[in-house]
Amino acid sequence: MKKVVQRMCMGCNTKKDKSDLIRIVMNKEGNISIDKTGKLSGRGAYICDNTDCLEKVIKSKRLERVFETKIDEEIYKNLRGVIIDK
Repeated sequence: MKKVVQRMCMGCNTKKDKSDLIRIVMNKEGNISIDKTGKLSGRGAYICDNTDCLEKVIKSKRLERVFETKIDEEIYKNLRGVIIDK
């Protein structure tokens, strides 16, 4: 039996299966994007697939602290689009 990989959501701090979370990744060049496959190389951060967790992350600026850089509003807009689409 294969072990299910778990990650922690940055919004609600609960552990969930990696496949149930959305991955945000920053590559070596400092570009931040949404990783739909979960296989892009770079530093990853995970968030639940609901708007409550996203709003908590935005309000607390947690993504900015994790990636140690200013997060463009376009990334938050893309995240909202991904969450609403599912």
